[in-house]
Order: sequence, then C-alpha cells, then structure tokens
Amino acid sequence: MREFSLNIKGRLLTFDRPAVMGIINVTPDSFYAASRAANSQTISTRAAEMVAQGVDIIDLGAYSSRPGADDVSAEEESRRLRLGIEAIRSAVGPDVPVSVDTFRASVARDAIEWGADIVNDISGGLLDPEMFSTVAALRCPYVLMHMRGNPATMQSLTDYPSGVTQDVIDVLSRRIGELEELGVADIIVDPGFGFAKTTEQNFELFSQLEAIEILHRPILVGVSRKSMITRTLAISSEEAGTATAVMGAFALDRGASILRVHDVEAAVQSVRLWKCLNN
Repeated sequence: MREFSLNIKGRLLTFDRPAVMGIINVTPDSFYAASRAANSQTISTRAAEMVAQGVDIIDLGAYSSRPGADDVSAEEESRRLRLGIEAIRSAVGPDVPVSVDTFRASVARDAIEWGADIVNDISGGLLDPEMFSTVAALRCPYVLMHMRGNPATMQSLTDYPSGVTQDVIDVLSRRIGELEELGVADIIVDPGFGFAKTTEQNFELFSQLEAIEILHRPILVGVSRKSMITRTLAISSEEAGTATAVMGAFALDRGASILRVHDVEAAVQSVRLWKCLNN
C-alpha cells in the first residue's frame, strides 16, 4: 500500500500503514448477527470496545445490502443512523472517524450533519444520481464501490467478457473521473467483493488486487465473514473469524489500504505483523 491521507472536516489524517475499519450495523437483519446493534447502549459499548482494540474508522450501516433483505425507507435509515452516530460520539468523542454505509444522497447529507465524516456508498453513485454532487458539496471522503444493479438483482449480473478485474478497474476509473470533475478529492476505492460477482470471480479479483493500484487511490477490502469464505469452506459466518483474518493478511500483501471487518482486534494484529514484516 501507499501512504494515504484523509481530510476529515479540515483535519488531515495520514496513514503510513493500513487502516482498520470496524463494522457496526444498526439493522435487525444484517447477514452476521453479531454485528447488529439495536440500541444506544449496545452501539456505545461496541464502539468503545473497537477503539480500545485500535480501530481507525467505525463504519455504521442502517440498511442491509444482503440479497433478500427487507427494503428500508430513507426516513427509517436516517433515524437508525442518527441513533448510531449519537451513540458512537457519546462513547468515543469526536476524533474517531465515522463512515456511514448508505447509497442515498439525502441520508448521507443528514449523517454528515449529525457528526459522521465519510460516505461509504455500495452503489458507487449508481443508485442515486444526486450522490456525487452531494458528496462534492459536503467535501467529505467518499468510498466508491463497484457494483451492478441493486442488492436484489446484483447476483444475476455477473457476466464480465473482459474479465472481472478489468471491468472493476474500468468502471472505477470512469467514476473517479466524474468525481474529480466535481471537485471530490478524497476517494477510496472498493472492488466490491460479493456484489455482482460469483465466488470464483471474487477469488479471481482478490488474487489480482494489486492491479487496482493503477487507480492511485487507497483500496478498501471488505470480505469479512462473507459468502466467498463461508461457501468455500462450508462454514457459517459465525465460524468464519479465523478465515477472515487470514484473508485480511492476504489482502494486505496485495496492496489493501483499509480492511473493513467485524473483528477489529484480529485485523489490528494482522496489520501490526504485516508492518513488522515489511519494515
């Protein structure tokens, strides 16, 4: 990975090693039950634990993107995110960056106003045409992910004539250009493991992760407890902690700048060991 920095509301954070992004879901139906946090106390406790374990960014989600998940209105998503943001801030203060996992521009705008710092958009701006201009106006870092369709249709859209890795690079490159034209400076790219990709394509893309460095942007890898791991090993998401840590180590060796994980402590340890090896 290359050293990277993020402008968080005028505060420049520089990372000379990979960062760890910890997941908290304010949802009743996220695929990994242990990531769910239904009330302020649970959210606060989990955020404080993550900070004690060395998390760099907390990622808050209020809309499950797993196939078959229930739809959630923008109003309900915003309500959940506000609850989560306020609970996190009360527990860990203002200095830990908080990203919000949303594809809706209006929800992103509300979340930044309530104290979030980063917008993490699974759709890469494709599900809301107002997202790019909104992020530009908010002047916040933006996670640009590769996906096709929407969570209900994405797994039927897995045909990549030029190869999955080349398609991901081409799409992300075009979208980066659009964002740059609007003045968005801090762009993180996410290849979108598990989104509009078969298990085989996920592993092909993962094995070629270094190719994405051609975009000259920090690379976020999110494979924590996902089906590419559980289906391959015939285990449940609850049993996939060790395998997730192994995949995280592989991702670091292939250029990952940020690991998005459910298990912060294991990822932080992986980063520390990776840094020792590379020093």
